[in-house]
Amino acid sequence: MNSRTPLTDTHGRTVRDLRLSITDRCNLRCVYCMPAEGMPWLAKQDLLTYEELTRFARVCRECGVHGVRLTGGEPTVRADLPVLVRMLHDLDPGLDLSLTTNGLKLKEMSPALRDAGLKRVNVSLDTLVRERFHKIARRDRLHEVLEGLAAARAAGFSPIKVNAVLMRGENDDEIVPLARWARDEGYELRFIEWMPLDFQHSWDRSQLVSGEETVARIAEVFPLEAEDGSEDPSAPARTFRYRDGRGRVGVISSVTRPFCGQCDRIRLTADGQVRTCLFALQEYDFRKLMRGGGSDDDIESLLRAAVLRKQPGHLISQPGFVQPERGMSAIGG
Repeated sequence: MNSRTPLTDTHGRTVRDLRLSITDRCNLRCVYCMPAEGMPWLAKQDLLTYEELTRFARVCRECGVHGVRLTGGEPTVRADLPVLVRMLHDLDPGLDLSLTTNGLKLKEMSPALRDAGLKRVNVSLDTLVRERFHKIARRDRLHEVLEGLAAARAAGFSPIKVNAVLMRGENDDEIVPLARWARDEGYELRFIEWMPLDFQHSWDRSQLVSGEETVARIAEVFPLEAEDGSEDPSAPARTFRYRDGRGRVGVISSVTRPFCGQCDRIRLTADGQVRTCLFALQEYDFRKLMRGGGSDDDIESLLRAAVLRKQPGHLISQPGFVQPERGMSAIGG
């Protein structure tokens, strides 16, 4: 299908993966992402339509992108999500089409999403303790996430990955319990270092639990061995196999062990802005371009200009680091 040359930056990295945010809204209010109240939601007319999202994804696919992940906010709160999934699937049935979700609506939506062509789901879950879930997410809905995971499995999604953000003093005592639960349930657990992407700008490095510490604590109870190829710097997660053969676990160490040098991702926000990094301070307006009558070649041209300006890496650990104005829910995970 590729009819355009690949998107390559000045550091030799080629874009293969597109994170497509479809809404900034969410039905949870996790403390590391959003304030409890007062979020400045996008107006409906500012969101890209499904046709615009699909058009952008098609140009990216023609430029060699082979993976599209739908994100938010919480993508399942946008109406008729299976319709968009089907539109993207029809671009190329071989497209690696996935979804990151909090799982609340998977119980009702999993069959339709699977039928529409969605291949994989990643579900966010930071705790197995009801009271703690309520504290972190500010909603008492843990049971719905667990039911959603079961529904996704019943619909045939495999593997199902579970993402857990760790915060010292909040849920780091659940590293081993979460690992044990995921082993028993057959889910692939990914522990994610807490990143400075909250709207409140309340990130505190002292609460960071490093990937190295996480792996060491799991290995004390369940011996691990690094998987072949898990040291690939372009892979977000370093993965480890349990030596008893009961699955694997991964860590995404974006802060302490960044993989920027081989990053192959770009992001499109729900209002049509391309960001070449989660922590980028510059955006490129594709909504204005498309709604102003721009051609597919114009989209490609602006894409190439954006990718060429992609920085060598984020600066979280550097003295000059500036946190983006937008939080994670407005950028897209």
